[in-house]
Amino acid sequence: MNYYIAVDVGGTQLRAACYPCGQLTYSKADRISTQYQSTTPLERLENLISSIWPGDGSVSAIGVAAPGPIDPFLGVIHKAPNIPGWVELPLRQHLEQRFKIPVALGNDANLAALGEWKYGAGIGHRHLVYLTISTGIGGGVIIDNRLLLGAHGGAAELGHITVLPDGPMCGCGLRGHLEAVAAGPAIARWVEQQLSNGVPSSLNKIAKPLTAREVGEAAKAGDSLAISALERAGTFIGSLLGDYLHIFNPSIVIIGGGVSKTGDLLLKPMQAAMEKHVYSPFYLDDLVLTTAALGDDVGLMGALALAASTVE
Repeated sequence: MNYYIAVDVGGTQLRAACYPCGQLTYSKADRISTQYQSTTPLERLENLISSIWPGDGSVSAIGVAAPGPIDPFLGVIHKAPNIPGWVELPLRQHLEQRFKIPVALGNDANLAALGEWKYGAGIGHRHLVYLTISTGIGGGVIIDNRLLLGAHGGAAELGHITVLPDGPMCGCGLRGHLEAVAAGPAIARWVEQQLSNGVPSSLNKIAKPLTAREVGEAAKAGDSLAISALERAGTFIGSLLGDYLHIFNPSIVIIGGGVSKTGDLLLKPMQAAMEKHVYSPFYLDDLVLTTAALGDDVGLMGALALAASTVE
């Protein structure tokens, strides 16, 4: 039997799963912390892959989803957030030398889009925009059944679009990006600013710093400040979605990430702003706006889709 191995690299956890070719249920899977004193993250990744290697067949390819700016053509991670030493790391070369099989590398948000398109909410759509809203905001775009990569693999950084010139500092070092005003930490920071200005809220009783999860729970319980925070974030996101409709003209927009679990509290203002910011209702014809279907496995499923594509 032949297999694919899918790997999802994060700053805190490494996950890997072994899938029989043509199947979506893994035969082996494991996760470990990314960093540990006695071994490097790269050594830990190699050991993790070895630990799930099948004993009853061969592996056709390995797909790796990793954070940060990546060159998927060269297989190089330019800089992985929260992983010391992973700067200009030729990860594909390392893994191909170690395991002697083809390895494909992709940005985690791009591959989440690929996974949702092939196995999740985007099945049957040729044109798709995926946006993940979590600690950061990332994205991916499918155009005519192909993942949009750009000249050097840096396309579809949908969270790093300026929405407030001279606005809050983004994690990338620039100001006013969508991520800086509508990602989970940005939502929590805005609420804290309102609390410091004397706005009443049940969140006053919670220890600071706040988290987006706490804001979401308060919003579901009817807290007006928390509801306003999600409406504000949803409006910023929706206005940019209108722009994305103009640029990419997708048939489906998929929203993933932890903040999307607030449901209609985020999605309704997002949809209203999106519809307001398109210059023609033509862009809304048959458009689907929905949440992601693959949950926490979206990184693995995207890496699986990438691995399968290397031998198809």
